[in-house]
Amino acid sequence: MPTERAAPAPLPALSPGLGMAVVIGSAALFGMLGPLARFAYDAGLEPAAFVAWRAGIALLAVLAFVAWRVRRGALVLTRLRGLPRRVTVTLFVAALMGFTLNVCMFFAFDRITVALALLGFYTYPAMVAVANLVLGRERLDGTRAVALALALAGMVAVVASQLDPAAGIRLDAIGIGLALGAALSQTVYVVISRDGYREVPTEQAMAVVLAVTVVGATALAVLGGSAGATALTQPLGAPSVLPLLIFTGIFAAAIPSLGFLTGIRVIGGTRAGILMLFEPVVGVALAAVLLGEDLVPLQLVGAAAILAAALLLQRGAGREARSEPAGAAASEADDGGAPAIVVPGGP
Repeated sequence: MPTERAAPAPLPALSPGLGMAVVIGSAALFGMLGPLARFAYDAGLEPAAFVAWRAGIALLAVLAFVAWRVRRGALVLTRLRGLPRRVTVTLFVAALMGFTLNVCMFFAFDRITVALALLGFYTYPAMVAVANLVLGRERLDGTRAVALALALAGMVAVVASQLDPAAGIRLDAIGIGLALGAALSQTVYVVISRDGYREVPTEQAMAVVLAVTVVGATALAVLGGSAGATALTQPLGAPSVLPLLIFTGIFAAAIPSLGFLTGIRVIGGTRAGILMLFEPVVGVALAAVLLGEDLVPLQLVGAAAILAAALLLQRGAGREARSEPAGAAASEADDGGAPAIVVPGGP
C-alpha cells in the first residue's frame, strides 16, 4: 500500500543526452506494436481485448517493479489522497488521455486506412511544440524548429509510403477526426506530464495510467457484446497467444511507457515528441523483416530525416550544457526540465 512521505525523495540527475537516448529506446520498443498486434489479430484476438491484455500485463510488470524498488528502499510512494487536488486531477486527466488515445486510434483504424490514421496521429509533436510555446514552458528555437520540421517530413515519408491507392484508401471525416483526437489526447498527456504531477514518482504515476486503460478497455470489450467478452478470455485457452501478450505487455508497454514519461520529465515534451517520431521507422523496419513487407526508397529517406533531427537535438543539448553554469543543465526549466526522474508513457 502507498505510504505517506513528508517531501519528495531526492532524485538522481539524468543528463539531457541520456534522456534523449531513453526516449529513442522507448520509441523503438513502441515501434514493435504494429507487428505484434498483427500476430495477435492473426491468432484471433480482438483489438479491444488486445489493448486490455497489453495494459493489464504492463500494469502487473510496473507493480512488480515498484514493489522491488520499495523493498530495496529506492522508492517511497506518495499517498495519493494526501496530494493537492490540482495534482490529483492532473494525474487523473493524464490517465484518461492514455485511455482515450487507445479508443480513438482503435475506432480510427476501423474507419479509415491505417496509414492515414497514423498520419493524423503523428501530428502531435507539432501540437506539443505549439502548446509549450503558447504556455511559455519551452522555447522553439531554430534548432528545435528545424528538427521538428525534419522529423515531421520524415514521418510523412515513412508512413505515407504505406498508402496503396490500388488497394483502396478508406477515408471519412469521423475517422480523420478520431485520429486527430488521438493526437490531441497524446498532446495533453505530454504537456501536463512534464511537471503537472511531479510529486508522484514516475513508476507510481504510470501504474495509475495503465490501471485506467485496463478498466476502460475491458469495459469497452464487454460492451461490445458477447464476442468482445469472449475475446477477453480467449488467451487463457490459447497457449500460443499468452507468451506473445506477455512479451507485448512488458517490452511494448511497461518499459517504453515508463521511459517515455521519464523522457518527458527530463528533456521536455517538445524534444520527447520529436524523438518519438522514430517509432514509425522501427515499425516499418520490423514489418519488412517479420512480415515480409517491402521497403521503398522514400521510407529510407524519411528514416534518415528523423535520425538527422535526433542528431540536431543532441548537438543542441550539448551546446546548451556547455554554455550553462555547472549544475544548471539538470534544472533549467525552459528546456523541459525540472530535476530528472529515474527511468523505469506515453501510455
